[in-house]
Amino acid sequence: MENPAAPTGITRRRALTVTGGVLATAALAQTAAAFPAAAAAQDADAIVVGHGLAGLVATAELAAAGRRVLLLDQEPEASLGGQAFWSFGGLFFVDSDEQRLMGIKDSRDLAWQDWLGAAGFDRGVDDPAGQDYWAYKWAQAYVDFASGEKRSWLSGLGVQWFPIVGWAERGGGLADGHGNSVPRFHVTWGTGPAVVEPFEKKVRAAVAAGKVAFRFRHRADGIVTTGGAVTGVRGAILEPSSAARGKPSSRTVVGDFELHAPVVVVTSGGIGANHDLVRQNWPARLGTPPKTMITGVPAHVDGRMLAITQAAGGRIVNPDRMWHYTEGLRNYAPIWPDHGIRILPGPSSMWFDATGKRFNAPDVPGYDTLHTLKSITGSGYDYSWFVTTQKIIAKEFALSGSEQNPDLTNKNILQLLSRIWQTPEPIEKFKNNGADFVVASTLPELVAGMNKLTGNGLIDLADLKRQIEARDREIDNPYTKDVQVMGIRNALSYPGDSLSRTAPIHRILDSSAGPLIAVRLNILTRKTLGGLQTDLSGRVLDQTGSPVPGLYAAGEVAGFGGGGVHGYRSLEGTFLGGCLFSGRQAGRAAAAATAT
Repeated sequence: MENPAAPTGITRRRALTVTGGVLATAALAQTAAAFPAAAAAQDADAIVVGHGLAGLVATAELAAAGRRVLLLDQEPEASLGGQAFWSFGGLFFVDSDEQRLMGIKDSRDLAWQDWLGAAGFDRGVDDPAGQDYWAYKWAQAYVDFASGEKRSWLSGLGVQWFPIVGWAERGGGLADGHGNSVPRFHVTWGTGPAVVEPFEKKVRAAVAAGKVAFRFRHRADGIVTTGGAVTGVRGAILEPSSAARGKPSSRTVVGDFELHAPVVVVTSGGIGANHDLVRQNWPARLGTPPKTMITGVPAHVDGRMLAITQAAGGRIVNPDRMWHYTEGLRNYAPIWPDHGIRILPGPSSMWFDATGKRFNAPDVPGYDTLHTLKSITGSGYDYSWFVTTQKIIAKEFALSGSEQNPDLTNKNILQLLSRIWQTPEPIEKFKNNGADFVVASTLPELVAGMNKLTGNGLIDLADLKRQIEARDREIDNPYTKDVQVMGIRNALSYPGDSLSRTAPIHRILDSSAGPLIAVRLNILTRKTLGGLQTDLSGRVLDQTGSPVPGLYAAGEVAGFGGGGVHGYRSLEGTFLGGCLFSGRQAGRAAAAATAT
C-alpha cells in the first residue's frame, strides 16, 4: 500500500528502491575506487570470502606478497575476526617451552600417535580419490607445524601463552586410542582476541597501504567461473548494520555486486548455527539427532558457502564428521540466538544421564567428547547432569569464551590470581542466574530441584544416593577400581592440574565441600570437521581430484585443511590452529599463483 504521507508520485516501495539503489551505487563505486590502477576486467588479484581468522591470515599473506585483495563478508565490521574472537584461545603445541616448564615430556612421535588414534582415518587414506587422502596429509603437515615453527611464528607476532598447559580430551583408555597422552592445550594470554589481533593489524595496515579493501555487508551468493576457471564472486549487498559483534544483522538486500579476480579464497566457516544442516548431516553412529540443541556460534555461521562452492565444482567430503560439546549451558545473557556456553570441566564432577544413571568410562568429564555425546543421545534424552560440589566448581569449572574469562582476556594478573581463593565471578554468575543450575544443602533437596527443573521426575533419590556413596567409598585409599577416581589421582600428579584445574579429592556428600550443585548439561553445536577437500596448497579439488582453477579454501569450511584434518575427533586446541595453518597455506599458495 502507498504511504499517503509520501510526496506526490513517490510510493513507499519506490522510496525504498531508490534508497537501496543509492546505497548499492555507493558501495559499487567504493569497490571500483579501491584499486585505481586495476584493469577494468579485474577488481583485484584475489578475493577472500570470510573475514574470520583464516580469512585474515590468508589476506595478510597475500598482501605481504604484494597482491591486491578484496576481503568480503556478509557481516558488518564489528564482527571482524569471526568466531575466533569469542574463543578461549586454546592452541595445540608439541614440546613447547610451557610444556617443558611444567615437566611434560612431549614429542612429535607421541603427538602423531595421539592424532592418529583420535582421527581414526578410514576413508581411502592411500587412495587419491579417498575422502581421507588429503586429510591425512594435512594431519601430518599440521602435527609437523605444531611440533615445529607454529609457536615461534606466533611468538614473533607478539602472541603469548598462560604458563600452565591444559589437559583436554584425555582419551578413551588406550595408549594408541583417542586422546592426548600429555597436556597440550595452551591458553593464549588475551584469549581469542589476542590470536586475532596480529593478523587484524596486518590486514588493517595493508588497507592503509592500499593493498587490501574491506567489503563488509557483501554476501556471496555465487562463484563466477569463466571457461572452467574461477574468475570472481557475485552476490548481494546488504543494508548497513550497526549490530554489535555476534548479534544477528539484517539480511535486507539493497543491491548486488559482481567482483572479478583470478583467485578466490573461501574462508566462510562451518554450519554450527544452522541446526537444520547439522541434523541433515548428523551421522547414525552418534545416535538420533537431538531435538533440542543450543548454539555455540553466532547466527551467521550458516554453512551457505559450502553449497555455493560445491556448485562451482568443489568437492565436499566427510560432511557427517562434526564436533559438538556435551557440557553446554544456556547463556543467561545471550548475545546470539540460543546462545550456549561450554563448561570446560576438571575431572571430579560425577556425570549422570537424564534418568540419573552414572555414565561408564570413558564418559567422564574431559575425556572423550564424542563418545559421551553418543551415550547421551543413546539415553533417549537431549541432556545430562553433573552432580558436584562448590569445592569442585570453584577450582575445576572454566567457561569457554573470551567474554567469560575477563581476567585472561584483559590480561589482568590480579584478577587471575583471585581464582586461588575464590570462585571466578563468571562461574558464580552462571550458578546464580543460569537456568541450568540447581543448588542445595542436602541431596534430597538437590534431587527435588533437579526434578522440578526438568518437570519429568526422572531422578530417583535412593538410586542417586546409592551411586554417589559407592563412588565416595572409593576415595578412602590411594588406589581404586573406579576409573574416574583413578583419573582424579592422575590429574593431581600433574602440577598444572593440581595448581589450577583439580580440586583436592573429597567425598561428594562431604558437607564441608558444599553446597551440592547439579548442572543440567545441554548439547552445544560448535564445529564442522568435514568440508571442502583441498590439497596442501589449499586448492579446492573437484570430484575427480583435480584442482578447480583459481579456487582455494581454508579454515572450517575446508575441515581445517583437506576436508577433515581431524578425522572423527579433535584433540582440542586445533581449531584455531587449523585456521592459522590452512589460512597461511592457502594465502601463500594463492600469492604464488598470482605472481607476475
